[in-house]
Amino acid sequence: MNREVTITNTATHAQNNSKVRTITATAMLSAIAYLMAFAEFPVPLSPAFARMDLSDFPALIGTFAYGPLVGVLIELIKNGLQLLSTSTGGVGEFANFLMGGSFVLTAGLIYRQHKSRKTAWIACLISSVVMGIVAAAANYFILLPMFEMFMPFIRTKLDVVLYNAFPFNLLKGLVISIFTMAVYKRLTPVLKGTR
Repeated sequence: MNREVTITNTATHAQNNSKVRTITATAMLSAIAYLMAFAEFPVPLSPAFARMDLSDFPALIGTFAYGPLVGVLIELIKNGLQLLSTSTGGVGEFANFLMGGSFVLTAGLIYRQHKSRKTAWIACLISSVVMGIVAAAANYFILLPMFEMFMPFIRTKLDVVLYNAFPFNLLKGLVISIFTMAVYKRLTPVLKGTR
C-alpha cells in the first residue's frame, strides 16, 4: 500500500511541475510576444500603416510545445497588454488577436495530430493561409468600416483585402513559420524541462 501512495505522489508531483512549467512558459512567451510587437518593419508594396512584426512567433512556439490553447492564450495576453498603449481604440488589438489566434490555433490543431517536422511544416503552411483568410475577413468586416474615412487611396474594401490584407498576412505567417521551424527543436528541451 505504501508503494502505491509513493507512486501516486510522484505522479501528482510530476503533473504539478508540468503545470507550473506551462504557466511560467506561457507568461514568459507572452511577455516576449508583447515586446516583439514593438519591433515593426515596413513591407515593400504595402501601405505605410501595414507594418510587420514577429510577435506571433512566441505564440507559435508555445503552441508547438504546449498545445493550441496555450498559443491562443499567449495571443490574448499579448493583445491585452497592447491595449494599455493602443492607438486604435482596441480595434487593431481585436483584429490582431483574431488573426494571430487563428494562426496558432490552426497550427496547433494540425501539429497535435502527429508531432513530426513534416507535420509542423504542413501546419505552418495551412495556418498561414488560414491567417490570410481571417485577416481578409477581419479587414473587410471590422477594420475597414471603422477606418475607411482615413484611407483616401482605397477605392473599395475589396481592394484592401485582395491586395494587402490577405497577401500581407500570408507572408507574415510564412516568415514566422520559418523562424519557428529554425529554432523550435533547439528550444524544446528548455521548454519541456528536459535540459
